[in-house]
Amino acid sequence: MDQPPALKLDWVCKQIRIGRYYWSYHGDQERQADNLTIAEVENAIECGRVIECYPDTGRGESCLIAGFSDGGIPIHAVVGIRGGLPVIVTTYIPKPPKFKTPYERG
Repeated sequence: MDQPPALKLDWVCKQIRIGRYYWSYHGDQERQADNLTIAEVENAIECGRVIECYPDTGRGESCLIAGFSDGGIPIHAVVGIRGGLPVIVTTYIPKPPKFKTPYERG
């Protein structure tokens, strides 16, 4: 298995492209609450950039990735590692007051 030494965006993108990743229950619920498709979130991650890193939030390393759907919707995804594969912990559309822009906190 292709194990990362640390959570790296290029590794996450590669795993997503080949369908080797997980959705957490919470992440999938949040995706549905914002009416985002799986393809939109995948595209946002693959075309996105890491804007925050979380060394260990109690469940291991994770990072916040900001990107856009093909239709231009700004999307955030928090991605961690579970069982040696990426896991989408949560995903949402960033909005004020928490975020001024997709890349900047309010």
